[in-house]
Amino acid sequence: MSDVARLAGVSQQTVSRVVRGATNVDPDIRRRVQHAIEQLRYRRNPAAAALASNRTMTIGVVSFELSVLGPTVALYGISEEARQHGYATRLVTLASLERKDIRAAFESINSDTVDGVIVLAPLLDAISVLDDLDIGVPVVTFQQGSQPSPNSVSVNEVKGARMVVRHLLDLGHKTVWHVQGPPGWMATSARVQGWAAELGAAGRVIPTPLATSDWSAAEGYRVGCELAARQDVTAIFAANDPFALGVIKALDEAGRDVPGDVSVVGFDDVKEAPYFRPALTTVRLDFEAIGHIAVGRVLSMIKEEAEGDIPLLEPRLILRDTTAPPRS
Repeated sequence: MSDVARLAGVSQQTVSRVVRGATNVDPDIRRRVQHAIEQLRYRRNPAAAALASNRTMTIGVVSFELSVLGPTVALYGISEEARQHGYATRLVTLASLERKDIRAAFESINSDTVDGVIVLAPLLDAISVLDDLDIGVPVVTFQQGSQPSPNSVSVNEVKGARMVVRHLLDLGHKTVWHVQGPPGWMATSARVQGWAAELGAAGRVIPTPLATSDWSAAEGYRVGCELAARQDVTAIFAANDPFALGVIKALDEAGRDVPGDVSVVGFDDVKEAPYFRPALTTVRLDFEAIGHIAVGRVLSMIKEEAEGDIPLLEPRLILRDTTAPPRS
């Protein structure tokens, strides 16, 4: 660290503040220090930093269902942001959402000692259990469809669902059918809420949503077969992109063209979405940004820096080739 300070023309204390991600550093000085760090290929010693700061320099991450897109991509953002600030991450996965399993996960993390915890379990049961736990360190949660708060990161999923419905109604469809997510997920509730609200505001019929048991393409195909048999269905909003993939397969097998006969819109914008056939119109959510923001807020809480509510991240409608006006 002394070599970095000498090259940058600053004190070792200033270098330490830059490495820790402190906000009270002049931008020009920060750039000089970062340039010196790159030139000298300086690498922070986590053990020494932990001893000097009386911190573990570790952030715990509790996650459920890493097979689901959102938590997986958010985890990447967490790891990257934590590393930039000299922190390691300690991942614990939840086998179930039973209270004993959630409590055991936090006890496992606490036994290793962490400075803060990020929870990637956007399910209604998980949030209610967390409210009853005394964790003892700062906690930030990833919640889907929740309102802004100081200790949760969320995307405006209600708005995203409304954008989908508005797009399809503007194309001339009389109503929009919805393949909803499995029960218990915050995303399921938020996307149903936005879909129904936009149809209701437009004075349109709100069909009964199609229920699913998980987020898989197989479930999308199963309910897609039901929808494909109905000639009055001209527009479908699938609660995620794998659902949309399954729905499109079911429609194709039934001889119904997408988007000529039926328009289909997904949600999440998985990296394969442009390569669906046809390329999928969907809603993009920046899950990686959620990870970065969550780490930033945990670090602020560790430093006891007061901050307000975390603004909701905005969704973006990505128009591709699976929507069109209904046949006259």
